[in-house]
Amino acid sequence: MLETKDILSKYNNIALVGASKDLKKTSTIVMKYLQNSGYKVYPINPNIVGDKILGETVYGKLSEIDGPVDIIDVFRPSNEAVEIANEAIKINAKVLWLQLNIKSPEAKKIAEANNIIYVENKCTKLEIEKYLN
Repeated sequence: MLETKDILSKYNNIALVGASKDLKKTSTIVMKYLQNSGYKVYPINPNIVGDKILGETVYGKLSEIDGPVDIIDVFRPSNEAVEIANEAIKINAKVLWLQLNIKSPEAKKIAEANNIIYVENKCTKLEIEKYLN
């Protein structure tokens, strides 16, 4: 199993599910930090498709992204993680990453059964600050 620092060193393309245009929201703060750390971030929010967040076009769902996705960074409630895990399989994502306070035993089973690395209850920004700076 890869450690979080290895995941964040190895993979550079991140789909951020639950992106927001509100610059004070945690998801937006993390997205900006990821961009400033050299990651390509694809924001996902079905309510604002086609808008821009921090210069990136917003997608409605993972399958609409026109580039490679390594990590799916989830800022949605735990009860949505299973659906996101199933979408991760379809787009050949390498990592399903659930942010702080988001956990799903069922999503974990789905991810691991499909050779997708599963991380839960951890913040990508905090992990980068801890290990990569």
